[in-house]
This record gives sequence, C-alpha cells and structure tokens, in this order.
Amino acid sequence: MENGMIKSKRIYPSPNPHVKLTEIVYWSEGLKVKGLLAEPKKPGNYSGLLYLRGGIQSIGMVRPARAAQYAAQGFVVFAPYYRGNRGGEGRDEFAGADRWDAVHAVDVLKQFCNGHVHLLAFSRGGIMALWTAVLRDDITSLVTWAGVTDTVLTYKERPDMRRMMKRIYGGTPNTALTAYEERNPLMRLEEATAPMLIIHGLQDENVLPAQAYLLEEALKLNDHPHETWYFPEYTHFFPPAANRKTVAALAHWMKEKEQESAN
Repeated sequence: MENGMIKSKRIYPSPNPHVKLTEIVYWSEGLKVKGLLAEPKKPGNYSGLLYLRGGIQSIGMVRPARAAQYAAQGFVVFAPYYRGNRGGEGRDEFAGADRWDAVHAVDVLKQFCNGHVHLLAFSRGGIMALWTAVLRDDITSLVTWAGVTDTVLTYKERPDMRRMMKRIYGGTPNTALTAYEERNPLMRLEEATAPMLIIHGLQDENVLPAQAYLLEEALKLNDHPHETWYFPEYTHFFPPAANRKTVAALAHWMKEKEQESAN
C-alpha cells in the first residue's frame, strides 16, 4: 500500500461547532496508523498544520479539543497518533521507525489543504517534527513547543522514563548508544529548509530548557533561519490564557512565514 494513502475515515465527535473532526486510518511503511483530522467548517483556502503530539501511548495522546483549537486559527489540522496507538498497527518506538508516520502524515494532510504544510510539535513531537523537516523538502515552517531534541539528554533528564527507553532502545546511552544516536536529528539538521520557531517555558521540568538551547545552538551553527520565544515564568504546560495567546501568536508567525515563502 502506498505511504500516506487513506484506508478509511470516520466522523469523530467535535467539541467545537465550527470544526469538523474525522478519524483517519492511513498507510505508513506497510502499517495501518491512525490520526485525527480537524477542518474548519467555513469554506476557505486553508493551509495545513501537522500537529505532532507528545508522550507515548496513552500519555500525551491527541486531544480533540487541542486539534480543534488549532483548526479554529484557520488551518486544516492533522494529528497522527503514531503507530501502535489507539488500535494502530506496529509499535511506538519514541522517534525510531515511527518517524515515518509523521513524514507520511504530510501526504495525508495535503489531500485536505492548499499544499502549504506547517509543523507544530509539542514535547516528544519535537524530535518527530525535526525528522519530518529533515526527510521532506516541502515544509513551510516548523514550531517546536517544549520540544525534545536529543534522546540522550531525555534519558539523563528523566529518570522516570529510563525504563521505557531501555526497553524500546535496547539499553542505556552507554550500552546502546547507536539506537540513541540514530534518533538524533541534529546530525542531519543541514538537510532541513523550513524556518523554525522554538517555544519553551524556562521552568519546564518535563523537557528541560537545555533541549531548546541545544537546538538553537545547532540552528545557529547551520545559519538556519529561526526564532526563539522563551518564557521564564512557565513550565511544560502554559496556563490557559497564556496558551491561547501563544497559539494565536504562533499561528500568526506561521502565516507570516508562508507569505515570505510565496514572495
């Protein structure tokens, strides 16, 4: 089956009367993977936003309200669950072969939008987005919010995740370094072309700001167009009012980048 081809669709209950939700099953490297599509009901010529979720399995799962929130900013949104989740085939590998589920999700999204695709990643989604920008040349912009950049750093920072990482990666960074390095998109960052925006709360203890600084440094070394929005007062999760304000601001930033790429 062709990657990014849709196998089936079903209407999904929407928390927003102005946004239509559809759960989609699509093909990725021979596996059936699921994701959630959010479309503004008002007819229009909408750009695409690929929302790359955080967490693993049920932790950090795509929330319909979150997908609808981004669609309400004037985007068609597609949020893959990644393989092995919600009845999808295969196994979630935390940025291993499952990166292709994000890469092929762009082709799903392009069937519903005007061809412009922006990446918006949260937490673990950060590393998925960086890989998507490395492996594709048709990404308009990339926003990584509280994003993971390097899995070795994650292993060091998060003792509570080590058991899961050892199981999936086959060991620790000392005993299975190759499995960790293979997941590091910074080694190939020069292949990415999309301008990037880094958003990070400096009180974040789930994904430490060091992950953002590492990406920022790599972008500077590559003379890669980027911006950083650091928030000294916020943790991994912004308070609701700050979240809404930041969502509106990043949507505006994406649309600006789209204008620049069109000129």
